[in-house]
Amino acid sequence: MPAAALSLPITERHLDLPDEGATAALARRVAGLARAGDVIALHGDLGTGKTFFARAFIGEAEVPSPTFTLVQTYGRQDGPAIWHFDLYRLKQASEAIELDIEDAFAEGISLIEWPERLGALLPAERLDVALTIPPEASDDATARRVTLTGRGRWAGLLDKVAP
Repeated sequence: MPAAALSLPITERHLDLPDEGATAALARRVAGLARAGDVIALHGDLGTGKTFFARAFIGEAEVPSPTFTLVQTYGRQDGPAIWHFDLYRLKQASEAIELDIEDAFAEGISLIEWPERLGALLPAERLDVALTIPPEASDDATARRVTLTGRGRWAGLLDKVAP
């Protein structure tokens, strides 16, 4: 691991989100702080709400999951484009290069589902959003537990994201 990555500040917060409204509100707070070059890494098992978080972040009701296209791009008049990646089907990290992920990292805001598939290509400076279903949640509940890990610039923003 590069020395620069080792010296990045890291901050972590844990939140209980009682329903989809709380998850959407968190996504909107993160979106309000995001800028060009930011990477938001969405971790979690199938069905934990990664795509729901991405939809709320993007702010559009019709946001398809990029499961088959692997990437969807959303232009915005008031800021950089949002690149929504779903890397579940990637077999090798190098395949992400064909998706222009380097352009996304440089010019846009990157929302990445299944970021662990990037291996060493995942930037060290990022916000990790790890969603889980609490064990006490009923089968139809939308409650989630989230761990936010801010690395680099995001370490200093977690007080605004998770007050």
